[in-house]
Amino acid sequence: MIDIHISSGTEESLYCKNINKASIIENLKMKKEAAFWKARKNEIVQCVLCPHHCVIAHDKRGICGVRKNEHGKLYTLIYGACSSVANDPIEKKPLYHFYPGSHVFSLGSVGCTFRCDYCQNYDISMAHPETLSLQDILPEKVSEIATDHGCRGVAWTYNEPTIWYEYTLDTAKLVKNAGLYTVYVTNGYIEKEPLEEIASYLDAMNIDIKAFHEEFYRTICKAKLAPVLQTCERAKKLGIHLELTYLVIPGFNDAPQEIKEFCQWVGEKIGLDTPVHFSRFHPEYKMITTQATPMSTLLSCHSIAKDTGLRFVYLGNIAHSDYDNTYCPSCKNLLIERYGFSAQMKGLIKEKCNRCGAAIPFIF
Repeated sequence: MIDIHISSGTEESLYCKNINKASIIENLKMKKEAAFWKARKNEIVQCVLCPHHCVIAHDKRGICGVRKNEHGKLYTLIYGACSSVANDPIEKKPLYHFYPGSHVFSLGSVGCTFRCDYCQNYDISMAHPETLSLQDILPEKVSEIATDHGCRGVAWTYNEPTIWYEYTLDTAKLVKNAGLYTVYVTNGYIEKEPLEEIASYLDAMNIDIKAFHEEFYRTICKAKLAPVLQTCERAKKLGIHLELTYLVIPGFNDAPQEIKEFCQWVGEKIGLDTPVHFSRFHPEYKMITTQATPMSTLLSCHSIAKDTGLRFVYLGNIAHSDYDNTYCPSCKNLLIERYGFSAQMKGLIKEKCNRCGAAIPFIF
């Protein structure tokens, strides 16, 4: 057995000691020609995987730090390269309406399309592949590892999975053939064509909505909001199970009007049944002087969302409370009780409330 460092996504580092060494192919330094790029003059290329559309000269990389131009060809430098692995509860992603109570084999690499000033996994998201000790896991091994450790599916998470596109697509095809589910935990910064290509092999996405105004995305994340919203709408139309997370940062994206506009957009464009997770901010990275989110602010967000008509609203990164649980929107029957990252069925029978019979949007 070996120790592999993982980032938990909740401001802490853990060690995964239950991955068999025979399942890991070490130090292959796998490099592969990238998907979704265009050749330009003078050995210049343009990446069109994400909305940044980076124009990259020879021997340079895109914003993500993991896609490199070598003599007029674009390569991914992280095919199969893992910084983080874990056997996680699906609720940790967070996905509350998708295979509740199951465990998911979670993998992360390095790099990101965003540069969020508050990133809680900055040790991997801001890293380059050559700066960390990475373990290569072949796509053919992922289903085997997941099954051996009691996982119902595979998630690409911890850093941004879209920049790992070639690996996640190849692996997702094999994972689906093995009868397991697939998950992206993502910032949603992906173009239409690559999303459509992987959609047939991607069962669920949790997309972070960082804020609901462009200025925040431009100054804090070094990106744009509009493409993220487009990805959410496309994912919904493509039949991918979608849940949204909104990290509430005091003084930056917590104005009641902004929260209301976000919730209205969810209801109008994604659907009133879409699970929305308002998550508590904790000071991190370049924003260590920003206060943690007051509970009163989170409660206000919850109230605004419910008043807007959203049916399933949760509060995260807080102590256990009723705001973790799922209740029937019709009769208020307790359907799923959660404590930490555990989930216990209480009032659901075949995706229906056992009291009033209302259909509840869950995937089991």
